[in-house]
Amino acid sequence: MKLLASLTSPYARKIRILLAEKSLPFELVVDSPWEANTRVPEVNPLGKVPALVLDSGEVFFDSPVVAGYLETLNTGPALLPAGGIERVRVRQTEALADGILDAAVVAFLESKRPPEQQSAVTIERQLDKIRRCLDELEKRASGREWLSGKTIQLDDISVGVALGYLDLRLPQTDWQTGRPALVALSKRLFARPSFADTVPPAG
Repeated sequence: MKLLASLTSPYARKIRILLAEKSLPFELVVDSPWEANTRVPEVNPLGKVPALVLDSGEVFFDSPVVAGYLETLNTGPALLPAGGIERVRVRQTEALADGILDAAVVAFLESKRPPEQQSAVTIERQLDKIRRCLDELEKRASGREWLSGKTIQLDDISVGVALGYLDLRLPQTDWQTGRPALVALSKRLFARPSFADTVPPAG
């Protein structure tokens, strides 16, 4: 199978980490949807990465969907509970982490506009969302080694990716201050080969 991904896309990084944690072989096709010659819209009508192309030609896109598909392969460690309320809770924490990413992308792109065209209100609104989500994640991480259960799960990976993206694009958020549980979790995550091998390039 092939994974279409930008090296700076946090959503694609999440899937690359999942593939690594599960030791699933795949071909990485680096393609940025922002480039004029991108082929991403040919496989994903949304024009977004990640997009996973199976050997059969079937395509799955949107990182939560791709993550769910990878669990159906029953290969490597399970990164989602089998079902029930525990699975719902993991996916809700994933949604919080993805919400941080969504807000961070909007704030980052707004900050790249010419100064006279930027909306300070838009940026602050997104930063406020990020702060609220971080505070909620700090509560969920407090007193735990992993967010759900005794081993790393999809929610841990999603949160780690979100924190890494803030370091890359919005370091001014200073997410570490006052959030010792998230700092401890991030250290455990960032030390894993799956995270170390997918650190996005600066710039």
